[in-house]
Amino acid sequence: MRITLFSVGTQGDVRPFVALGCGLMADGHEVRLATGRDSEAMVKAHGLDYSPLNADFLEIMRRDPKALQKGLNPIAFVRTARRELSRMADGWSKDGYRAALGADLLIGGGMVAGLAASLGERLEIPSAGAHLQPVTPCPDIPPMMLPPPKKPRPGFVNTGLYHVCQLLVWQMLSPAYKTVRQELDLPKASYWRTFHSDNAHKIKHLYGFSPTLLPPSPHWTDSVKVTGNWLLEERNWQAPDDLLAFLDAGEKPIYVGFGSMLGEDIEAFTLNVIEAIQLSGKRAILATGWGGLSPDAVNPQEIFVLNSAPHDWLFPRVSLAVHHGGAGTTAAALHAGIPSVVVPFYGDQPFWAWRLQQLGIAPPAPLRHQLTAPALARAIKQASQLPMQITAAALGEQARSENGIQTAIDQLKAWELLPRSSAS
Repeated sequence: MRITLFSVGTQGDVRPFVALGCGLMADGHEVRLATGRDSEAMVKAHGLDYSPLNADFLEIMRRDPKALQKGLNPIAFVRTARRELSRMADGWSKDGYRAALGADLLIGGGMVAGLAASLGERLEIPSAGAHLQPVTPCPDIPPMMLPPPKKPRPGFVNTGLYHVCQLLVWQMLSPAYKTVRQELDLPKASYWRTFHSDNAHKIKHLYGFSPTLLPPSPHWTDSVKVTGNWLLEERNWQAPDDLLAFLDAGEKPIYVGFGSMLGEDIEAFTLNVIEAIQLSGKRAILATGWGGLSPDAVNPQEIFVLNSAPHDWLFPRVSLAVHHGGAGTTAAALHAGIPSVVVPFYGDQPFWAWRLQQLGIAPPAPLRHQLTAPALARAIKQASQLPMQITAAALGEQARSENGIQTAIDQLKAWELLPRSSAS
């Protein structure tokens, strides 16, 4: 079969879809991934066909550094996202059509799940959703878009809040999809049609997170499957000699990195982080990523600075990870069996920080805009304690026993979206 995957966002959002695409390709299928130019090299390096889709999130963060600060306030963030997505979606119908043409199955992730569904409707191709966060309403899991509760909510409150979140999502996405559906000559979308029609309930959804991290709700139907993480292995990556030397020079360091996150006052934030590392007494590896940390502020004696390194290689070699709580980094820390200290920036990150704390493998998450060096140092020391280390190691072993990619493929076959035979 010919399969087109759609994913936009930072590299942490796209990497799981590259991993899923590699699994589908190994199962005998021709796989194309439609995503932004920032991920083109990664897609091609793993042997997948690449199709461009307008989705430059780095440019958005550079243009509006305050955008992430709004991310912990869903109402404020919806206004920003509504404007930016309307701009980004210019060309989605044409680029998406080219990517989908000739495919037998479309799989769309996150905010472009609707694009895959619309293209499937236009071309009469089956489609499915694929997500890295829970979005299906239920009474037992709080909505990930909202600040996590300090104590459990009644089930009916959670269910009601999911519908509030769906309205927020609709407000965010509807201007972009109004244009997309007009250009594809499809009926106008509505809130009800998108979330509550019979057709909406028939759409299949794969969830690419670990059931060890978040067990599936018993209230979800057979159209929803939590598969486990879709982890991309970088088998050909070679660690630089100076990194290997630093790792060998003493006790396991901690990892500090915030991936693709950008914000204001990067140098001041970095100095805060460095002071916290020094107060904790730990050696550290500092990953600058897209620029969320400034290498110019670092004293290299006990802190090794790098741009990035594959988490599946690095995390088993560190004692804990200080990170932003993105789905991919959270999954990597879980699988490595190490505790986390999460400083969330926006979106689903507070939710994953809350889940890690619930499981006993992360202290309470300090807020970025209130972060102080002593508070971060205390969190690092708490995550370094033996009970949290033991719990993290046990959960890591459990998570590593899962095979999220194969489970996803098996489920697509069970839904008859892929043939039972591996022949394409």
